[in-house]
Amino acid sequence: MTNEPTRTYDVIVIGGGPVGENVAERARAAGLSTVLIERDLLGGECSFWACDPSKALLRPVVARADASRIPGLDPAVAGPLDVEAVLAHRDRMSSYWKDEDQVDWLDSVSVDLIRGHGRITGPKQVAVQTSEGDTIALAARHAVAVSTGTRAALPPIPGLDTVRPWTSREATSADKVPGRLAVVGGGVVAVEMATAWQALGSEVTMLVLEDRLLERMEPFAGELVADRLREAGVDIRFDTTVASLARDDDKVRIMLSDGKRLSADEILLATGRAPQTRDVGLETVGLTPGDWLTVDDTFRVTGVDGGWLYAVGDVNRRALMTHQGKYQARIAGTVIGARARNQPVDDTPWGKHVATADHAAVPQVVFTTPEIASVGLTTREAERSGRRIEVVDYDLARVAGAHQYAEDYRGHARMLVDADRNTVVGVTFAGPGVGELVHSATIAIAGEIPIDRLWHAVPAFPTLGEIWLRLLETHRG
Repeated sequence: MTNEPTRTYDVIVIGGGPVGENVAERARAAGLSTVLIERDLLGGECSFWACDPSKALLRPVVARADASRIPGLDPAVAGPLDVEAVLAHRDRMSSYWKDEDQVDWLDSVSVDLIRGHGRITGPKQVAVQTSEGDTIALAARHAVAVSTGTRAALPPIPGLDTVRPWTSREATSADKVPGRLAVVGGGVVAVEMATAWQALGSEVTMLVLEDRLLERMEPFAGELVADRLREAGVDIRFDTTVASLARDDDKVRIMLSDGKRLSADEILLATGRAPQTRDVGLETVGLTPGDWLTVDDTFRVTGVDGGWLYAVGDVNRRALMTHQGKYQARIAGTVIGARARNQPVDDTPWGKHVATADHAAVPQVVFTTPEIASVGLTTREAERSGRRIEVVDYDLARVAGAHQYAEDYRGHARMLVDADRNTVVGVTFAGPGVGELVHSATIAIAGEIPIDRLWHAVPAFPTLGEIWLRLLETHRG
């Protein structure tokens, strides 16, 4: 243990993923001395085991699917993917699991970095255990921000500890294609990884507890994805529970609750996320290790006296997506700076220092074939909120831009309108290429643009964006 004196900063950030990086950068931009603590790779889950590698695996799959429906291109893309080239592209997009570029960026914005495991030891106090076994004591003048993200949540299946299952980390970083892959789950990670590894040559079986895929989204989204996966050869089994697991002869033996058995070379458990808070010292400030951290709209952790502790990103469970966590980080860093200077805090809805979009306008894209893009409420969520909602549906295949995009285009669009305020509160698109439509929907919702004004936002012809005109026409009747 080192005997050096306590190092004091204005702000201490625990967790160096994209969220922690942005909190630190915004706090530093506000003129506050800032230190970032990271025990693994700087850049975190998104850069090395989630967003970047998964989309690198999926981009060739989606591009081939689109090209296969374009006259003149379809014969040229009929063959299998070049697995070696796809995995090499994935490795490049993951920076070969090295973080020098991230370190250089952090240095360029004048934020200090300490590599090690950070734990809160009391109000505004943090201790860092380095890989060399030293302990560095830190103190914050104004704030400590926890941005430690999440880990894979594994279900209590008998035999689980014997099979060495894949989580999202292994699924995005594997260096060879398993002959047979079982995927447990039906959410975003499950459908994206089933899409990727099937296209790369795996025989994929999906074991889904629920009765449909993408259960938190509009039903038609999961139905379209399920149709495409089945057409590609994926075996999807709904209402299915894994009873036990075992590994022998390098095979995973899977016993299902209905008595059926199957085997696979690897099994991916895509069964949700849990907060990385088991060992960050929450007990020293009256909180429970392993719990999600509840925050107000300025990201102060509730239940901690003094208003010095913040939780930003997935760890607060508000919106488990990187782009939303970075949005939170920009706000949190700015509000920490304002409070440090005793400046007024604008915490009115859509104000400078609150994350209203976490409640009203969270965008998401699922990079399957077809793509799914959504923002705002689903029909079920809108009904539960008690609002008077008008549901507007339209077949995306009827838009002229869809005919140009691909033959046999299949898709669907839904717009939810608040009947009392005459504004859009939710949009879901399902179909090839719809990921690029989601930002227009996000602007409509976050801007609370009246339907009558949206009529004057003219979509270019012939693009997929013309779906907005068709939805508005359908709404007018």
